[in-house]
Amino acid sequence: MKKTTFWTTVRDSFWFLPIIYGLCSLIAASIITALDVWLVPKISGSIPNILLTGQSIAKQLYAALITAMLTMTTISFSTIMVMLTTYSSQFSPRALQDFMQSKMTQHVLGVYTFGFIFVLINLWLLTETNQKDLLSPFFTVVITIISLGFFILFIHFSARWAQVNFLIGVIRNKTSELIKNTFAERAYGKHQHWDHSQIENIREKDRQVIQARRSGYIQQVNYNYLIDWASDNNMVLEAYFQVGDYVTKGMPVFHFWSLGDRNNQLAEHDLFLVIGDERTDLQDIGFSIEKLVEIAVKALSPSMNDPNTAINCIHRIGGLLSELAGNYQPVTYFSDNNGDLRLIMEQKKYRDYLFKSFYQIKHYGKDDISVVYSIVDTLYKVAVVSEASIQKEVWDFTKYVLEVVDIDNLPSLDYQHLRDITEKFAHFCGEELSW
Repeated sequence: MKKTTFWTTVRDSFWFLPIIYGLCSLIAASIITALDVWLVPKISGSIPNILLTGQSIAKQLYAALITAMLTMTTISFSTIMVMLTTYSSQFSPRALQDFMQSKMTQHVLGVYTFGFIFVLINLWLLTETNQKDLLSPFFTVVITIISLGFFILFIHFSARWAQVNFLIGVIRNKTSELIKNTFAERAYGKHQHWDHSQIENIREKDRQVIQARRSGYIQQVNYNYLIDWASDNNMVLEAYFQVGDYVTKGMPVFHFWSLGDRNNQLAEHDLFLVIGDERTDLQDIGFSIEKLVEIAVKALSPSMNDPNTAINCIHRIGGLLSELAGNYQPVTYFSDNNGDLRLIMEQKKYRDYLFKSFYQIKHYGKDDISVVYSIVDTLYKVAVVSEASIQKEVWDFTKYVLEVVDIDNLPSLDYQHLRDITEKFAHFCGEELSW
């Protein structure tokens, strides 16, 4: 898990790929210079003249290309800063992670780093010699053209990411993939119920505690390691957190019981638990959905007044809730390959995801009937594709949403429009509409 934490930090950083590109540039410049010094003088007669350049022209060319590379790099960095400001002020500060994690941005900066260092090293190694033919200027021009192509690509890329609908789509697709991965089949067993008497017998044994070694958010849990370790040591663990929770230093995160004669000590929780300063989308479905919620709430603010963006977010959230309803498993008990209980960890309930998805949008959009209608319509579509137990939860939550609406004072068409969709929803769920 320490390795996972390191690679997560690397993934979100701007420095890793540019450093790799910079090191590659040093190697490339060394190889090209070696070719100019040792190989080109011997075979210059067989190389087309268009590929060879004299020293005087090479110096002028390098000076111009260094200026061009610096200009492209400066514009790109300025564009990145504009994007960061836009995300923080208009979309959601949490959505910055998605832009920062984009490989395109990091690769573009890496290519610029490669090109600038390559040109600079070649200019530095260009000494006053009798050699008239050089191959390095040709490769420098090629690298600069490639950098220009990446510059154009980055401008197009930034223009797309600046569009809120594109960002919403990216978050929605990543969350959809996270839902599939979270509820995919695992090597260990997952159960909703377990023999109550067996659990009581386990809890009567001596209990030991593992505490959080630092404060932060639970970012990731290594279930495979936990269950395998508990199986190897004949133990049962019980977690007192959920992914995405904030824990303070010294807070109990696990209780465990030894079922054998040995008094085993639990390994450091860094091996199976990642605690960080920020919430991430490694395993936290709720956090990914909350990004869309924040964009919707920001769009409903008086300063932006963009209800259509909020409605777009509501529709995307509804799609994710539908996928979640189809994949959701209310798992609490985890067993090893032998079918023995090894981990007790309560997962978030579906109604928790439902509440977190809409309660803020409901509060800030209660005065806009289009937003309320979109919420009810989206919840109806979620219920249509869900099983009976989830349909009941969705209908109860819909009644909670409608509590904030002053039904009696709605204009006639607004009232009729909202009543039509609510009545259809109630009829589908076998409920009676009270207004």
